[in-house]
Amino acid sequence: MHRTIRAAVCSVAVAGLAFGLSSCSEAVDQVDKAVDETYEVTYEVTGKNVDSIEFHGGGGKATEPKIESVSKPELPWTKTVKLRGIMPAAVMPVAADPEGAQVACKITYKGKVLEEQSAKGLVTAGGCTAESPVTG
Repeated sequence: MHRTIRAAVCSVAVAGLAFGLSSCSEAVDQVDKAVDETYEVTYEVTGKNVDSIEFHGGGGKATEPKIESVSKPELPWTKTVKLRGIMPAAVMPVAADPEGAQVACKITYKGKVLEEQSAKGLVTAGGCTAESPVTG
């Protein structure tokens, strides 16, 4: 009697393990697909006397994006970039003006605003960071 119960329990455990591994494999496949998928965003920066703009331009690793920079940009400034997988979209305008700096940034994806910020002050860094739409 105990052997029959033990054999049944072992069979159920093996079946559960096989099912769990196939589910895990499917989850890994979905993560791999998301990491390899690309998406485009458009950065927009407006304001007054912006000294520089730093942004994720698509280089580097998804978890360690390469930061690109533009000095003394002509405003309004826009740039469309292709990012990969879980890489967040990010743009950081920096302005310093004794009379009061002004900056605003916006990140759009397929016409939808993902993030929008603005700031004023003597020294202003008004950054926008948005989660990858691939993850959501």
